[in-house]
Amino acid sequence: MGTWTVAADGGRPEGRSCSHLGQVVPGIGSSPGTGEGPDVATGCAECAAQEQRWVHLRRCLTCGHLGCCDSSRGRHATAHHERTGHPIARSAEEGETWAWCYSDEVFLECR
Repeated sequence: MGTWTVAADGGRPEGRSCSHLGQVVPGIGSSPGTGEGPDVATGCAECAAQEQRWVHLRRCLTCGHLGCCDSSRGRHATAHHERTGHPIARSAEEGETWAWCYSDEVFLECR
């Protein structure tokens, strides 16, 4: 696995940083873009329990929680951040290699 760094974001000023990279637990989300993990096939557990559908999945890089994105009705990845304070989640979608720091509001990329 590479290292997470702040990604260029044309809509935001340059020079932004992420003060939460130290909270990424090694091995969680270690293969961005692969859609790995047995729970990816079953999807967002909260949505499934509420008989809702999700749009995309996000994995918490602190504990591994898998939740749905903000385009989904439940917004369970954001709810997980708000409940736990875990700051960074990465896309769990095949082919996507980015993460988002909720606290610093920056996109991250794995290099």
